[in-house]
Amino acid sequence: MKVWTIANQKGGVGKTTTTVALAGLLSELGHKVLVMDLDPHGSLTSYFGYDPDSLTLSSFQIFQDNDDFTPEYIKSLTVNTTVPGLTLLPTTPALATVERKMSGIDGMGLRISKALKKIDGFYDYVLLDCPPILGVLMINALVACNRIIIPVQTEYLALKGLERMKRTLSMIQKTRPSPLKTTIVPTLFDRRTQASISSLNILRKKYPDSLWSSVIPIDTKLRDSSLKGKIPSEYDPHSRATRSYRQLLNYIIDLEIHVDQQQFA
Repeated sequence: MKVWTIANQKGGVGKTTTTVALAGLLSELGHKVLVMDLDPHGSLTSYFGYDPDSLTLSSFQIFQDNDDFTPEYIKSLTVNTTVPGLTLLPTTPALATVERKMSGIDGMGLRISKALKKIDGFYDYVLLDCPPILGVLMINALVACNRIIIPVQTEYLALKGLERMKRTLSMIQKTRPSPLKTTIVPTLFDRRTQASISSLNILRKKYPDSLWSSVIPIDTKLRDSSLKGKIPSEYDPHSRATRSYRQLLNYIIDLEIHVDQQQFA
């Protein structure tokens, strides 16, 4: 089971959109996919038509209860989506209390990792959507994943956020038994503006080893698909953004295959 974390310490860069787009494309390929909402704001949960304020079971239970999880218990926290093969583990606003009340409890940074180990084999891919702040929730996601995908809006302030994110990853690397594989994804690219072009050039210069070579363009079809509650590839499979996300997915899958081949060589 592959676990991908979609994270950045800056908001508004396309984390939830990237999570939904990649998860939808993976499910279209026939994979069983779980998306987990670890952001108390619940954008991912709302995307699939669920009201975070009205749910009684959510990702919060993973942090609230003891960590003697069973597969049945973890699966009981999930809900269905309209996309075949795609399951959601939603959030509620109560998840915000994890940062305030539970950050000092021993083992709290391993809760998601322990939970996912219990359902290894039930899904092919798990995608974790994170809040844009460094805390217990993001730490959990970074510890649990095989790969981190960092969407970065192609504008100056977002580049500063990426620098903070890279410092966080350097800290996390010291606690992991294996290196954390990173893919930086330029998002909201507008080829008509010098700001986007300049920011992309800076990314290519500073992060040549982990930067995806292409971009996710600004595309109103992404906003339209969100309003309709549909994954981008279902709303318009031929839109510019969908084509770009499909290229991104193929790129990451190729990277994963290469890593797996190296491990078994």
